[in-house]
Amino acid sequence: MPRAADPAVRTALVEAAARMLARREAVTARSLAQRTGTSTTALYTHFGGMPGLWRAVRQEGFTRLGRQLEAVPRTDDPVQDLAALGAGYVAAALREPHLYRAMFDAAVELEDPAAADATFGALVESARRAALAGRFTANAADVATRFWMAGHGLAMLVLTAVLPADVVRAHGQELAVGVFVAAGDDPARCRGSVRRGWESTGPVGAPASG
Repeated sequence: MPRAADPAVRTALVEAAARMLARREAVTARSLAQRTGTSTTALYTHFGGMPGLWRAVRQEGFTRLGRQLEAVPRTDDPVQDLAALGAGYVAAALREPHLYRAMFDAAVELEDPAAADATFGALVESARRAALAGRFTANAADVATRFWMAGHGLAMLVLTAVLPADVVRAHGQELAVGVFVAAGDDPARCRGSVRRGWESTGPVGAPASG
């Protein structure tokens, strides 16, 4: 009788594979079994093989990012909300760097592309609200794209140790102000919104070890 799938084992396999990938370690059924204390058949029970595992690893990153962004409170200040989403995005990347790196391996298909689209859609929604409120004059999708590019670049520079983690808050806020003012927002008003947005998310810490 085939062994039933166990959510805890599935999560352990996904996280172990992502960490091993980030460390450039060879990922095989045997190495995963040794790392997680399971049998080699666990890979096939939960994912059907290595291709299924890699799809699950990439998907898990977007799933967790989506939960992070959904938890960001929405206020009556859409620019503050957009800044808070950006801070939450960077925080998610630094908290689980192994999964974050795997998310953008486009050579692997996603199980649910809509979940990945929804994370970007949250940025577009806030940018669109800012336009409707008269804060932005630029296209909402363009603003969201530029803001995402800035946040992704900052996160990757910290994750690869090019920049220290203690610069994230200052540079993150300045990048947001630059994008939003270029989109049409008033500089002074923008700075207040961005500061409140970052403050609302709590501290953005250093990359997690391991």
